[in-house]
Amino acid sequence: MSGKGSTPTAIHLVILLAIFLTGHVVVSDDTTPIPADASAVRGWFSANVRAFKTRKATLDPELVAAEANPQVITVRQDGTGNFKKINDAIKSIPSGNTKRVIIRIGAGEYREKIKIERTKPFITFYGSPNAMPTITQYGTALQYGTMDSATVIVESDYFVAANIIFKNSAPRPDSTKNGGQALALRISGTKAAFYKCKMLGFQDTLCDDKGVHFFRDCYIEGTVDFIFGRGKSIYLNTQLHVLGDKDITVITAQARDSLAEDVGYSFVHCHITGTGKRTYLGRAWMPYPRVVFAYTSMTDVVLPVAWDENARPERRQTVYFAEYKCNGAGANMAGRAKFSKKLTDAQVRPYLTLGYIQGSKWLLPPPRL
Repeated sequence: MSGKGSTPTAIHLVILLAIFLTGHVVVSDDTTPIPADASAVRGWFSANVRAFKTRKATLDPELVAAEANPQVITVRQDGTGNFKKINDAIKSIPSGNTKRVIIRIGAGEYREKIKIERTKPFITFYGSPNAMPTITQYGTALQYGTMDSATVIVESDYFVAANIIFKNSAPRPDSTKNGGQALALRISGTKAAFYKCKMLGFQDTLCDDKGVHFFRDCYIEGTVDFIFGRGKSIYLNTQLHVLGDKDITVITAQARDSLAEDVGYSFVHCHITGTGKRTYLGRAWMPYPRVVFAYTSMTDVVLPVAWDENARPERRQTVYFAEYKCNGAGANMAGRAKFSKKLTDAQVRPYLTLGYIQGSKWLLPPPRL
C-alpha cells in the first residue's frame, strides 16, 4: 500500500483536475451525488458523464464496440437526405445491428407511427436544438391498446434521443369514456438516454416501461399518470407540466409491484409547473411504487397532500413516496400524506447518484453533430 509520501497516480491527477474544473471531488462515475446547487449540475455532469474516448474501461463491452465506428444517416422531408421518412431509415438498419447508428432528423413534423424492434440496438435520434423535429401520430388505447398507442415505441437497448419532440395528437380524453389514453413515447429497452426532448400528450404521455433510463433537460406534459411504468430512471432538470383544470391530475403512476423489484423514479432539480390546483405527485397504481423528488421546485398546482393511495388504504404501508429539500408553493410538507416520507441526507443519497441506474456502464453525453 502506498504511503503518504508516494508519487501521485494518474487517478489522483484526474481527481485533482476534476476538483479544479468543477469545484467538487469526483470519487467515481457512479458515486458522486448530484449537487444541491443547481448551478453546479452542468459541471457535475461533465465530470461524471465523460466522452466515449475517456470511458472505454468502464463501459459495457458491446457499447464500446458499437461506439467505435458510428454511422450517420439523414432524414429530411425535402429529399436532400438519405431518406424522407424516419421509418425508412430504421428499416435500413439490419436486424442484429452492432454499431451506433445516428439518425439525423431534419426540421419539420413527421406523421409516423414508429416501432424500433429489440433486434436493433444502438440507435440514436438526433435533431437540431434550434429546429427540433416533431414525431407525431394519432393513436389511442381504444385503437391499439394502451401500450401500443404510443407514437414512438422503443424496445431495443442503448437508445438515445436528443432534441426530439415526441407527440400523440389524440385529443384530451373524456373522463366519462374509456380508451382515451394516448402515449407519445414508450421506452421498453434498457440503457436509454434522452437529452432536451419533449413528450407531449394528455393521459399516459410517457410510458417509462422497463429498464434503466436517464432524462436530462426534458419537458414532459400531461394530465393523468403522464409518467408511468416500472422503469428505473433519473429525471434531471426536467420540466413536468400539468395540463390541469377542475379534474384531478396525477404526474406519476410508478408500477413497482413487489418489495423485491429494484425499480423507481428519481426526480432531481426538476420543475413542476402548469394549470389547475388538484395535482398529485403520484398515486399507488401498483402496491409498491417508488418515487422520489429531490431539489425540485413545485408550484401550487400540487395538492398539499401530494400523494394518493389510489383508494387502496392497505397500500399506505407499501408505497415509497418521498421528498427531499424541494421548494416552492407546492412543496410545503405540512399537509403531506402521512404515508409519504421526508428523507434524510443518508436516505436520499442513493437516488442522487448515477449508481442508481449503473450509469458508468452505459451513459454517454449527447452526440455533437
